[in-house]
Amino acid sequence: MPAEFTMRRRVQFAETDMAGVLHFSNYFRLMEELEHAFWRSVGLTVYLRDREVHLSWPRVAASCEYYSPLRFEEEVDLTLIVNKVGETSLNYEVDFRRGGERCALGHLTAVCCETNAGMFAPTRIPAEVRTRLEGGVKE
Repeated sequence: MPAEFTMRRRVQFAETDMAGVLHFSNYFRLMEELEHAFWRSVGLTVYLRDREVHLSWPRVAASCEYYSPLRFEEEVDLTLIVNKVGETSLNYEVDFRRGGERCALGHLTAVCCETNAGMFAPTRIPAEVRTRLEGGVKE
């Protein structure tokens, strides 16, 4: 069963346009916020510095389909589903729902990289990280 994580959040005024609608670019900010919360929920972070080689997860693809606008003060349930954990990358789906109605659907692909002096080199996902990402094993 794929790992899944949900959080509820209220649309903030600063995230909206002049019509009070959540600006399209902020859906990507919310996806990142949710992604980081998911990683913390399984006892990890997107930047692992406690190893010989630092690991990070740059996004190589991101998209979002919009179905219904979200507005200032509305609560939205954000659900992240880990769709695939490959050898070096993982794919997420992010479902945006207001009262059960889908408002948007996002997709993210992140690659596990060794980081050194600002340079990124793709690397295999470590086994202990893979286990947490696949099953949502909590620390």
